Amino acid sequence: MDTAIAHFYCDAAGKLHWHSLDQHLDDVTQRAAAFARAFGNEDWAEYLGALHDLGKFHPDWQRYIHAQASTNGNTALSRPRHSGVGAIAAWEGAHQCPPARVLAYCIAGHHAGLDNWYGGLQDRLNSMDEQTLYRVVAELPSAQTYLLKKLPSSAPPFAGTQDYEQAHLWVRMLFSCLVDADFLDTEAFMQPGRASVRGDYPSLEELKKRYDQFMAEKETTAPDTPLNRLRKQIRQMCIEYASEKPGFFSLVVPTGGGKTLASIGFALAHALAHGMERIIIAIPYTSIIEQTSAVLRYGTDDPEEIKRRIESGQVLFGEDAVIEHHSNLNPDRETERSRLASENWDAPIIVTTNVQLFESLFATKPSTCRKLHNLARSVIILDEAQMLPPEHLRPILSALHGLVKYFGVSVVLMTATLPVLEGTIGSAPAAIQGLPRAVQLIKEPDKLAQDFQRYRQLELQFVSQLTWEQVRDQLCQHEQVLAIVN
Repeated sequence: MDTAIAHFYCDAAGKLHWHSLDQHLDDVTQRAAAFARAFGNEDWAEYLGALHDLGKFHPDWQRYIHAQASTNGNTALSRPRHSGVGAIAAWEGAHQCPPARVLAYCIAGHHAGLDNWYGGLQDRLNSMDEQTLYRVVAELPSAQTYLLKKLPSSAPPFAGTQDYEQAHLWVRMLFSCLVDADFLDTEAFMQPGRASVRGDYPSLEELKKRYDQFMAEKETTAPDTPLNRLRKQIRQMCIEYASEKPGFFSLVVPTGGGKTLASIGFALAHALAHGMERIIIAIPYTSIIEQTSAVLRYGTDDPEEIKRRIESGQVLFGEDAVIEHHSNLNPDRETERSRLASENWDAPIIVTTNVQLFESLFATKPSTCRKLHNLARSVIILDEAQMLPPEHLRPILSALHGLVKYFGVSVVLMTATLPVLEGTIGSAPAAIQGLPRAVQLIKEPDKLAQDFQRYRQLELQFVSQLTWEQVRDQLCQHEQVLAIVN
């Protein structure tokens, strides 16, 4: 064939379908640029998309893929390397200036993952094997359009600052744009049925309508008790702050105060006010994730009440908007749609673990980094914020700071007992720089805690050890009692 090929597949009737390399490069370029638009670096993503598979123009690659097609995948030819060619092209095209390393990292790693520069990628790009591959492709007329592509000119988000600590986050964001675009375009060609299941989620506007309708009905029919009045007040206070500019927010509410519904109400209104694209809820425990997901889907986590709501159609967001992503998922509840959404977090509401969120922010593998670009321009709710692991606090706070400052993210620290995360944390020489001051969604959390007080603690001093019979007699003096032994 005269046309260079990127991929092929054989349909059920035995017919071969060819994916032209030019089409693949152009489509990945467009997809990657669309993803990077959220943080203003479309031209960087365009360049990555255009050059990522440049090595597939090499005659050895074309011989390999045609042999694969003619032998139904059983060719004796080994799979040639191809990602180094585009990386060298970027590195050479930018005259080996430092910013070109960003392009080289992403292109060279779009299959195997991001490598270290010293002792890793630098040696690879300078190797005789990779240089030989590059020189052959550089002479091909079919590759010239891509080799002459204009280098990106937009500045990194942290340009003009000394905040180089966030450079890794920017590299990973660009890498995410490339690998997700590559995955999606390849899937669209080779597995169109699977690709058709993706996307088509309700918009945040639609989810806000569902939320408002559900809460109006819930608050109208709920008993007029002091607790329910407090929950409504908390929710209204959160909504009032939705127009505040993106940044850090704290939601300190006692257990039982309706934090889940209040926080999602704030997140929806805040996202719509600032053109944000999704809501991500990170939780330390899988058991709480399942409860939270149930509340978001149905408005309750009670199994019997869930059945009744499904039958009556009186659910909150429903099944089509909320995606769980954690290690304890029930396979019986998963659908192909939810499995696909967990790959790149393109759904409007994601409920996941702290581990999944923060490990992804420091990952190097394409499959793990793939979702990162969908964090840009999102609202991240950190439930049980006091559970952030102290031994990893510095990198976690650094990543959160970078997301807020450079990628249009808002972070809600939600808890009943907010830890110290602002200003300087700890003392020298182990002190770390914490977060900037968060906007308090609840202005008087201490007073609220008093309003929610539902027990009295009595200090009882016993002169001598009680017998079990005496313990029994004391317990029986109370209508309700909690006894803690040993």
